[in-house]
Amino acid sequence: MKILVIGASGRVGTDLVKQLLADDHQVIGTTRQKEKLFNDDNYSQLDLDITAEKEAIQQQFEQEIDAVYFVAGSGGKDVLEVDLHGAVKTIQAVEDKGIKRYIMLSTVFSLDTSKWDTPGIADLKAYYICKHYADQWLVNNSSLDYTIVQAGALKERAATGKITINDDNAGENSIEDVATTLAAVLNANNTTKKVFSMHNGEIAINAAIAQL
Repeated sequence: MKILVIGASGRVGTDLVKQLLADDHQVIGTTRQKEKLFNDDNYSQLDLDITAEKEAIQQQFEQEIDAVYFVAGSGGKDVLEVDLHGAVKTIQAVEDKGIKRYIMLSTVFSLDTSKWDTPGIADLKAYYICKHYADQWLVNNSSLDYTIVQAGALKERAATGKITINDDNAGENSIEDVATTLAAVLNANNTTKKVFSMHNGEIAINAAIAQL
């Protein structure tokens, strides 16, 4: 498949591209960095500014793309332009191009505002509001075959290959396990039009996804 990864230079994006390339996909990664991120014949790079107008974003998307991942993030520096408006513009551009498959990396409880008074989330309120409405747009205002993966806190630690999905705990995740989960949902038809939360747990990733 030809796959566009928006945010390829991020922590999750880097691991995701590695896994997609290992699975013999053709990957186009977006980044504002000048250097090529991966030395692989199946990898190409796009200098995409998601704060630009939707039409400018759309013009850079190739027609024959099979799937799009949105794993970009502002890092708290420009949440409105990147995590909300930027995400929505890519959703609109993808739909206008006739691309159907769109996989969004989101954050745990992004759509459940009743959980937002917990200390870890309360400190990230602006980010959560942006992710909430970006996810709402994808679900309610697009016809895309979406999957939204709501990950708990991202941690720089070794992968476990095991997760828990859709429980009441925010939890934590190895970054590599989040990337593996994102890669695994690509061809999992049961994840289409689904939103699920995840954190490291006791079930092998593919088995957990099969339960959705």
